[in-house]
Amino acid sequence: MRCSRNRHPAQKISVSPLKKLDMQEHIASPAKKQIYVNQMFATIAPRYDLVTTLLSYGQDKRWKRKLVAMADVQPHHQVLDLACGTGDITFLLTKQLDSRGKATGVDITPEMVERARHKALHDSRVHFETGDICRLNFPDASFHRITVGYGVRNVPEIPGLLHEVLRLLKPSGLFLSLDFGKPEGRLYRRAYLGYLSTTGSALGWLLHRDPDVYGYIAESIKHYPGQLGVRGMMEAAGFADCRFVNFLGGAIAINLGTKP
Repeated sequence: MRCSRNRHPAQKISVSPLKKLDMQEHIASPAKKQIYVNQMFATIAPRYDLVTTLLSYGQDKRWKRKLVAMADVQPHHQVLDLACGTGDITFLLTKQLDSRGKATGVDITPEMVERARHKALHDSRVHFETGDICRLNFPDASFHRITVGYGVRNVPEIPGLLHEVLRLLKPSGLFLSLDFGKPEGRLYRRAYLGYLSTTGSALGWLLHRDPDVYGYIAESIKHYPGQLGVRGMMEAAGFADCRFVNFLGGAIAINLGTKP
C-alpha cells in the first residue's frame, strides 16, 4: 500500500484474519509493510499502553508532554493527532483547548480507536476515527497543529505522509513527530537496538507467544531514516524551520517543522 494524496471517504479499515507473517519480508517492502503493521497493532491493542510504559521505563508520558508543550496549542486551535493509538497525545492536546477548539485522533487500527473513544466519554472537544493517515478525507488547510506519536516509522512511504500533512496544515501550522531515533554513536546504537530487540522479543513471547510482535520495533528502526533523515525529508517536502530535539542521547527524538 502506498501513501497517496488522493482523498477517500472515511471507511472501516479491514484487518485480515491473524496468521503468522514473515516480519523481515513485510517491513522491507513498501507494498507489504502496511499489511504487517495493521495485523501487529490489532494484536497488541489490549496491551499497548502497558508495553509502552515498560519499554520506556515510564518515560513515554514525559516525552509526550514535551511534544505537546512544543506544539504551543492555543485554545481555539483545530488539532489532528495521527496514529493516535489509545489517545495519549490526543487527550494532552485536548486539555489545551476551550469550547472553540477540537482535537481529532486518527488511527488505522479499529481496536485502538475503540479504546480511545472509551476514554473520551462525552468530551465534545475530542473526536476519534479510523483511517489511513496517508489518505484522509479532511479539506486542505484544516488544522493549526498536526502531531504523530511513533507513527512516521510505520508508514510504507514517509514522503507521502509528509505531503499529506503539509496539505492538511494551515499556513504557519506546525507538525511534530515523536518517534524512536537513531543515536549517532555506533556502540550506543548497537546497545540500544540490542535492548529493544531482546526486551521486545521477551515481552512479545510473554504476552502474545510471538517474539516478533515487539521485536518489530528494533527491526523497523533499521529501515527508518532516523531524526536526521526525517528532517531532510521534511525539508524536501516543503516544510520550513525543520529541526529535532533528542532524548536519551538520540534514542528518542521529536522532529518538527512549519508549513510556510
